[in-house]
Amino acid sequence: MSEVKAYGAKASDANLEQLDIKRRDLLPTDVHIEIEYCGVCHSDIHQVRNDWKNSKYPVIPGHEIIGHVVAVGSKVTNFKKGQKVGVGCMVDSCQECNSCKEGLEQFCENGMTATYNSPDQHLGGHTYGGYSEEIVVDEKFVLNVPENLDIKAVPPLLCAGITTWSPLRQWNVQKGDKVGVVGLGGLGHMGIKFAHALGAHVVMITTSPEKSKDAERLGADEVLISKDAEQMKQHANSFDFILNTVPVGHDVNPYLNLLKRDKTMCLVGAIEPLKGVNGGALIVKRKRLAGSLIGGIEETQEMLDFCGEHDIVSDIEMIDMQNINTAFERVVNSDVKYRFVIDMQSLKN
Repeated sequence: MSEVKAYGAKASDANLEQLDIKRRDLLPTDVHIEIEYCGVCHSDIHQVRNDWKNSKYPVIPGHEIIGHVVAVGSKVTNFKKGQKVGVGCMVDSCQECNSCKEGLEQFCENGMTATYNSPDQHLGGHTYGGYSEEIVVDEKFVLNVPENLDIKAVPPLLCAGITTWSPLRQWNVQKGDKVGVVGLGGLGHMGIKFAHALGAHVVMITTSPEKSKDAERLGADEVLISKDAEQMKQHANSFDFILNTVPVGHDVNPYLNLLKRDKTMCLVGAIEPLKGVNGGALIVKRKRLAGSLIGGIEETQEMLDFCGEHDIVSDIEMIDMQNINTAFERVVNSDVKYRFVIDMQSLKN
């Protein structure tokens, strides 16, 4: 085992601070990665603060990892020293259940191993994430990063990107479809970019008129102010798909009324109880309310390749590791456009 610097929290009410953690020795199928950049996800804050009541301390967050390979195990065939690579929300799964065999490791029936705060299958204890100098990951969970992309803005693709890409692909969004994206934040800004690149007519659905200009810059063709009853009425029964990125419980019924018959609204943000859903809004036109997690490794690679072809990255603000506690406060206050990325050189220094 080797000891590396990291940043983490020792308790739910503690600030993140520098800690030393252990990384395992290289196994035959492992890739050893020196981390260059790591994105800051709202999930990191939820885990640090134990909002989901499952946190194990110390929590070392970070599941939007970009770096370069410093060593590979004897049986690794897909990666080589010096290569730019990524690690997203998972670092292991059983590889034997039906979901894993179908390339849907995020739904592993024996429980995927999350990049942090999951049982560590090798060292015992729990996994530690990308707010650290280095990480060792099985090659099955390492991703190729297109060389043409701005590497500093790639990390959020590994969570915010795949979280929005996967449902757009699952529900087969195509050129000419009318697609709504509810909420303009870390997830929503990626949903707009992807739907636009897929050729859809993209409508940003928001409560905030002041977000209109930015939504259009990102690729929205229209902006629909959901508090405006007349606008909502004009768009009723007209959407082929709605991607709902709102991160908290809210009333989904007004958005369901926007869907055409047999069409779907997918939730990717609110993993908590929703306000009452009116069954009539679903039944009368056979509409669907669905949810989606991240994507499997194959689909995540597909997303990265698509980003390489269309030159898509996240809109980011770069920070030093030492400013992470302030960044957490700003994320909670929606004071970032649209994702923070940590320059991990600041930790090494």
